[in-house]
Amino acid sequence: MTQEAILKALSVVIDPDFKKDIVSLNMVRNIEINGNNVELDMVLTTPACPIKEVFRKNMTEAILKDFPDARVLIKMTSEVTSVRSNEINILPSVKNIICVASGKGGVGKSTVSVNLAYTLARMGAKVGLLDADIHGPSIPHMLGIKEIKPEIRDVKGKHYMIPIEKDGIKVLSIGLIVDERQALVWRGPMVTSALKQFITDTLWGKLDYLILDMPPGTGDVHITMTQTVPLTGAVIVSTPQQIAVADARKAIAMYRLQNVNVPILGLVENMAYFTPAELPDNKYYIFGKGGARKLAEEYEIPFLGEIPMIQNIMEGAEKGVPASEEFEVIDAIYREIAGNIARTISIKNEEKNKELLVEENTAEQ
Repeated sequence: MTQEAILKALSVVIDPDFKKDIVSLNMVRNIEINGNNVELDMVLTTPACPIKEVFRKNMTEAILKDFPDARVLIKMTSEVTSVRSNEINILPSVKNIICVASGKGGVGKSTVSVNLAYTLARMGAKVGLLDADIHGPSIPHMLGIKEIKPEIRDVKGKHYMIPIEKDGIKVLSIGLIVDERQALVWRGPMVTSALKQFITDTLWGKLDYLILDMPPGTGDVHITMTQTVPLTGAVIVSTPQQIAVADARKAIAMYRLQNVNVPILGLVENMAYFTPAELPDNKYYIFGKGGARKLAEEYEIPFLGEIPMIQNIMEGAEKGVPASEEFEVIDAIYREIAGNIARTISIKNEEKNKELLVEENTAEQ
């Protein structure tokens, strides 16, 4: 066995997303051979890769086909892809910025944002969470941190906010600064100015994913965010009933406007069905069935998954512990959704980087 022979064996393993073998994609690294023992690193484009174990199985089988006596140890690591460079001025160390949005309130957008952040962090990613809903911040309560105030730090004569760290996630919200009993009677310019500060005057550090929990609707805040910082993509949250789907349709249309042009990473159907604890195999479609899934098909965007109505989700939000942290069923649902989002981002980043490379080559010629 040699390194070249191992690479040759692994060249038959194809990445289904990029349609190339993992060797030419430079995903196989640090091969060490000691007798019959083969150790190597498999570098994924995201720690939330949903087919991680499929890769491990296919790689092991490929090596054993050529070397039946080999003992194979594969270490899964990741380098999260990005189309953002360190040369940009705003959030240069944040690789991907995801906004979680909805056309209307009350569909569970903040719940999805929080559980998505926790799930990505549990899967090994560096995650930040910004509550961009100035008038109705709920994330401090949902994370049990509403009594904590963010630190202000002086850096070269300029003041910066330091996000609160909760369970490895960096969090910032207007709800951490203003008393929850105080109504924020702010006009649009004041809201957008505050959000710009949360982006530009905060030391977020190195992040794989920064999740923006957007306010409902399609107004000033959404346009400001797209103009302040280039977004990797948007996740749209809807419930099944037609009135929510109609508003989700407007949100999709807004992000597809020419002067906005934010990729839609997919659509999540929240409160898809109700399953009582005493009847775990039963599904009751209280708000209708499959409205968000049909919308995804209509617009040809990924359907990321459906989240049921479970009492544990509500109770987790009330006591400041995301339900995906405590309950395996909910964790499995969010792992699928997070994996689908991370996978879509990796594919879109690869496509965009190819386009940029072609543009650079054309310019040089």
